[in-house]
Amino acid sequence: MNPFFLYPGAPALTPICLGSSTFAREIDQPAAFALMDRAYERHLTMIDTAAAYSAGASEQIVGEWLASRRPDPARLMVATKIYPPFTPGPIDEAVAKSAKRLGVETIDVLYFHKWDADTESPATLKALDQLVRSGRVRALGVSNFTTERLSKVLALQAELGLTPFRIIQNNNNLAVRDVDAALREVCSRAGIAIVTYSPLGGGFLTGKHRGGVEKGSRFDVAPGHQGVYFHPQFERRLDRLAEVSARTGLAMPHLALAWALHCPGVTSVLVGGRTPLHLEQAWSALALDEPALFAELEAV
Repeated sequence: MNPFFLYPGAPALTPICLGSSTFAREIDQPAAFALMDRAYERHLTMIDTAAAYSAGASEQIVGEWLASRRPDPARLMVATKIYPPFTPGPIDEAVAKSAKRLGVETIDVLYFHKWDADTESPATLKALDQLVRSGRVRALGVSNFTTERLSKVLALQAELGLTPFRIIQNNNNLAVRDVDAALREVCSRAGIAIVTYSPLGGGFLTGKHRGGVEKGSRFDVAPGHQGVYFHPQFERRLDRLAEVSARTGLAMPHLALAWALHCPGVTSVLVGGRTPLHLEQAWSALALDEPALFAELEAV
């Protein structure tokens, strides 16, 4: 895979980057610092957060780590995401608040966290362009967008001569697959990096919830995950993962992580968790590249 650079002077995106949705929700600041320390030691090049994660507390923890560790900006980027409303005034305010919590003057990567009708407004796209031109943001991205919606906004940006989106972040794992051939084609043509999240489906693909929601797990503290994953088709995919795991002797999380890390067209996978061990598990899974095995896993 060729290295992908989001902006001049940026480090290349690594196959694994660090997600911070657990910060201030499932783990406290010392545990979060331990994860970020290990990510930096492993030369991961992006920490991903969002204004919506624990009502800004995740951004605050990332900002305090940045102030404490002072990482080399040529080695590490920080991405964050903002929620609607996506009109110029609220965008400006949201970016200012995120930058303050992160303790930075310039946000490396700014995502729209979800699609909203205002994303297709010229005024909104011009506001994003101005954020880049003024130096407040280095690269733009979208998250949880369909191929059709991404294509439409890219066409508008091109028509208006505005700074284009450079990265998309979608859910993608053996259960929920929001990266398909059509999206890969659009991103390849437009020069857009594909970053995916939830390679273990919030724990669903470990099999821990087969007997009911495990107390203290992500499905317990963030019940919205249950509505996403507890469906017959995804249960069948979990069953297939368990079958292949039993036959090969490879652990279910190891197989699921390996599948996500080697998904065609994906530039990087966000891995989070509660301890540095979760990052190490992902590094171990990166070494497993077995296309025939992956095809067997996804054929449900």
